[in-house]
Parts: sequence; structure tokens; C-alpha cells
Amino acid sequence: MSEAKLSSRGTALLQEVEQFLYSEAEMVDDRQFREWLNLFTDDLEYRVPMARNVRSDNIDNEYMEGAHDIHWIDEGKETLTQRVEQIHTGVHWAEEPLSRTTHLISNVRVSESVALGLKDEEVDVRYVFLTYRHRLNDQEDTVVGRRRDLLRRVDGQLKIARRTIYLNQTVFLARSLSHFL
Repeated sequence: MSEAKLSSRGTALLQEVEQFLYSEAEMVDDRQFREWLNLFTDDLEYRVPMARNVRSDNIDNEYMEGAHDIHWIDEGKETLTQRVEQIHTGVHWAEEPLSRTTHLISNVRVSESVALGLKDEEVDVRYVFLTYRHRLNDQEDTVVGRRRDLLRRVDGQLKIARRTIYLNQTVFLARSLSHFL
């Protein structure tokens, strides 16, 4: 949706969402993982469906998103919390020492009903991201894709209730997927 069509309330909400996403990226890059967990609702759905190469007339089935399909990641807040706590033990083999990451967020769009000021308890957000990761002396990865988030206002604050990450890769070329996308 173009900014010209946004209501003043929609423009303010879009700016709030963008600042929220930038702050979230900064928390991960600053390795403030426990604080980062507070940005998620307790009923979180966090998924990274696998992509497959399909014919153009079957593009709607490019990502395996069904309940019985395969995902790179299919977690809730409990398992994300376990991952964070494992990292904080200092003996997490895939993240000791910790990766250095940079997350870039762009092309943020909110759903039309929200942008027009019709509702803002839950916000459907779509955007693109690029994550750069460097670890040890010779491990370097770049991950590019799209995210679709459902943000929910809880006690006046935005929180992530659902995140689906669509990677542009059909084969994950990095040595591990231990860092947070």
C-alpha cells in the first residue's frame, strides 16, 4: 500500500512497526537474546518453511507450509527460550564463540485494513530482510528472504505472535542454522 493512501493513524502505526522491527534486529545483533525473547507472545508460532523449485504454474506451492510439511524451523516460544538458554551456557557447539550478525530490514508493509486505521490490535506485516553472519575466522553466510509477521498489541506494546520466514534458498548453504534469522 502506498503511503499516500495511509491514514495519519496508519502512518503512525507503520512508523511504530518499523521502529519495532529495527529495535528487534538490533537486539539480536547486540546478542541481547533474553531481552529479545520478551518481544514474543507466549503462543508464538515461529516457522521457516522449506522452499522447493516448482514450475511457474505451481508457484503457490513453492514453500512447504502445511502442518505435515518440512520446515527448517518450526518452534514456539518455549523452544526459542531453550535455544537462548543453551547459548548462554557457553558450551553451545554451534554458537561458541557467538556469531557476529547484522540484520537489515526493508520494504515494510502493513495490511490494508490496519494502514487505513480500521484496527490495530493485530498487525499483519510483510517485509524483506538480509542477515549477514560471520563466525570464527572463516565462516561467513548471507541469508536473504521475506518475513511475514503477525504483531499483537499486549499491554500497549507490540509483540510477535507469528513469524514466517521465507528464505530465497532451496538448499541452505551455511554450515548451521544456529543463529537467529
